[in-house]
Amino acid sequence: MIVDRIEASVFGTNCYVLAPQEGAECVVVDPGVGVEDRLADVLRRRRLKPVAVLLTHGHVDHTWSVTPVCGAHGVAATIHADDAYRLHDPVPHLGGPLRAALEATTGPVRWRDPDDVVTVQDAERWSGAGLELTVAHAPGHTEGSVLFAVQRPGAADLVLSGDVLFAGSIGRTDLPGGDPVAMRRSLLEKVLTLPDDVDVLPGHGPATTVGHERATNPHLVGLR
Repeated sequence: MIVDRIEASVFGTNCYVLAPQEGAECVVVDPGVGVEDRLADVLRRRRLKPVAVLLTHGHVDHTWSVTPVCGAHGVAATIHADDAYRLHDPVPHLGGPLRAALEATTGPVRWRDPDDVVTVQDAERWSGAGLELTVAHAPGHTEGSVLFAVQRPGAADLVLSGDVLFAGSIGRTDLPGGDPVAMRRSLLEKVLTLPDDVDVLPGHGPATTVGHERATNPHLVGLR
């Protein structure tokens, strides 16, 4: 399986491209700020054709390029139903520092809603680009945060954890839509129930494994 990571220009958000092999269809996950040109380079070099853009949640640092990327390839944006409202013009809700950071990279901040939005629910199976994914609703960072678990024949599953789980940390719960009680439940029921050998690709920072986080992450150690 091909897994390419592109780090966004603002906030270090990880955008991923997943495909079974070169010259195949692919999915794009969390296209953040300033990734469009580098994403196009990856797609051209790997000879890949996107069939969907998957969003782990609706925060603007993960969705900033969703509309141009979806539009360029004629594909839908896929997001949990509880976060779909976040794809409707987030600009009026941007705080001063966030807006300034975006404008430093993009110029004047403008937004256009994606033309086609597909919503998913907990435990839903998603198939596309030769990949089989399972959606795990894991609220806490936002109402509609999810994990995307990708089956890999002959290997451990791969989980795209968005801002639910990072290497050594977890997502914030103090932003609008955050909920520390829901986050604790998500960690207990959606993360700690995964096998240790599952590889984790987080929304920010380096990759890790469930086993490593279970043993070392201060937010998980001793969590019952």
